[in-house]
Amino acid sequence: MYELKTLGFTPYFKTQAKETTCKIGRVVTSANGIYRIFSPDGEFQGQVSGKFYHQTEQSRDFPCVGDWVLFEPMSGETKGIIHKVLERQSLLSRHVAGNRQEEQLIAANLDYVFLVNALNKDFNLRRMERYLMQVYESGASPVFILTKKDLCTQDELEEKMAAVEEIAFGVPIIAVDSVNNDGIDKLQPFLEGNKTISLIGSSGVGKSTLINRILGKEVLKTQEVREDDDRGRHTTTHRELFLIPTGGVVIDTPGMRELQLWSSEDSASETFQDIEQLAEQCKFRDCRHEKEPGCAIKEAIQTGKLSEDRFESYKKLQREAKFHALKEKYGVQRASRMQYEGLHKGTW
Repeated sequence: MYELKTLGFTPYFKTQAKETTCKIGRVVTSANGIYRIFSPDGEFQGQVSGKFYHQTEQSRDFPCVGDWVLFEPMSGETKGIIHKVLERQSLLSRHVAGNRQEEQLIAANLDYVFLVNALNKDFNLRRMERYLMQVYESGASPVFILTKKDLCTQDELEEKMAAVEEIAFGVPIIAVDSVNNDGIDKLQPFLEGNKTISLIGSSGVGKSTLINRILGKEVLKTQEVREDDDRGRHTTTHRELFLIPTGGVVIDTPGMRELQLWSSEDSASETFQDIEQLAEQCKFRDCRHEKEPGCAIKEAIQTGKLSEDRFESYKKLQREAKFHALKEKYGVQRASRMQYEGLHKGTW
């Protein structure tokens, strides 16, 4: 049996489930149209109803891990028929690998997303910006977790934490050594109150080890990184929700070598607040930050206040978000043509 409260059920979802004769449950795993569900009545294996399937037009409207669903148990079985997905508070997703214009759902109804990055050779600020942009788009709150602090000197640790602070305004940053439990206690404030946490990051950064520490037991397998390139193997192969002993849940996700964005330009603005604020100080409102006089961004780069790498990352992610928005509105072919024309006119 699972209490709704400890699963993260809040008044937001309770209001949606009023006057229903269905059971309420939360999706734990999702694979090939089969959903594992935790509910106060036990654990069920669910499938969407025929009506649900035929009336649903978008892939994002089907259940995913973390969703709250209304389902009807089948008599005498631990199986159920899902009739409805409750409106989500947040949704973390990305673009599927390849050229298909398709969204891949990662997890729903998250309070916090732990952006896990290792402090060794895999430390990459540009990748962190991409992760941060996607979390802002999801509606959840980001928290940077820097693992493997035991592999850094104190000076290196301070330097890298300062670098993350420069790209993550107001975002909590916690350095941990999961193997020796150093810094794990600093995660506690984010785990209180039956919250829902998800972890994203590349393979080998220590997500599985970190989840094992949060759960207080060895639930997930862990593997060492390869010595030749300092990268990890994919330990987690699917998304799964786990109960935290003190209440709340944590959702594990497979490691991501690449994060293709499914975001808006607004998310880019939130991720790059420093650049947006500098742009407001430019002499001309339509400044393209190239050769215009009185450009605050060019001045900031020249004085070292803003790194050129960060500005290039900002432009790249904005272009990517803009192209995604055009594909959503006009389709791939027209969006590609508009991008081509924009590049030749110098407006892209």
